[in-house]
Amino acid sequence: MRSSADGDNGAADAVDDVLIRRARISVDIKVGDVFDARVAPGFSGGEAVKLADVYARLNLARSFRVSAGQFKRAFSIFELSSSSDLPTIERDARIEGVSGCPGVGGVCTFSGLSKRLQFDARDLGLRAQGDLGTRVQYLATITNGEGKNTHDVNASKSASGRVVMALTDALRLAGFGGVHDYVGPDSATHHARAIGADVEVGTWREGFHLVAAVMAGDNWLVGTAAGFFSAQALASVYIPLRPGGWFAAVEPLLRAGWTTTEAAAGCDLPIISAACVEARAHRGTDYRALLFTPGISLYVAGKNWVGLNLDWYDTNQAGSYWSLKAQAFVYF
Repeated sequence: MRSSADGDNGAADAVDDVLIRRARISVDIKVGDVFDARVAPGFSGGEAVKLADVYARLNLARSFRVSAGQFKRAFSIFELSSSSDLPTIERDARIEGVSGCPGVGGVCTFSGLSKRLQFDARDLGLRAQGDLGTRVQYLATITNGEGKNTHDVNASKSASGRVVMALTDALRLAGFGGVHDYVGPDSATHHARAIGADVEVGTWREGFHLVAAVMAGDNWLVGTAAGFFSAQALASVYIPLRPGGWFAAVEPLLRAGWTTTEAAAGCDLPIISAACVEARAHRGTDYRALLFTPGISLYVAGKNWVGLNLDWYDTNQAGSYWSLKAQAFVYF
């Protein structure tokens, strides 16, 4: 990993780092047709080994499977997609040494906001999922709201839901939304909301593949009336190579994203009223960020690959930065 961060705008000096980004072992248990479970401890980014997925599930019907434990919330496709499938090296395009996104810190990107605002990512609770016919799927979760391996801090819960409709075998549309409970500075429980939609064309490692999503909601880490909006698209082309060579396939990719969030509470995005414009004139400019990630992956076999990504991040307040990342991914 190589970063251009130079100490300006709260960034650390330029970083040149080699690290083990993540290592995970999954143990799947199946007892008959009704019961299954998963235990997946993982190491990530220098932290101690912690549990990632750990749940037990009852498969009562094709239309109703219920789980208890720790799993990903029912929200966006970018988080629900496995890191073993995503060709990008970092979902949130993090750039080491760069911070400044209002409320959440780090960089302002789709996954950066959805995860740090706790609408996405893993949590403890209950999950229901199922197929409604051959074209519609649903996923719903009720969780503590505090993130993985963390006890709840209040009497309220967070909820999220997602519905996917397969228009054709290669085209899927989804809508999702969530309500996150949190304890505010006044020690009272508040609720932040976010909604979004995504589309998927094609699938992983089969020719052209596109994943795109939009979302808008409350940046509750800034204030109860602060809003955010984010859109992101990831396009890739999986190209098989001649048998007998060093690599089985090559996959060029491009990710593009646009994110804006209020730097102070007061207006809802993306709809801007006259009163909102007036309020902004007295408190400064909102934070806007643009992301581009060109990259390439070389597959040895299956999900075993080496890749190179260049994350280029440009903001209206903190300037521009880039991060060159290389990764080897082993899956067995």
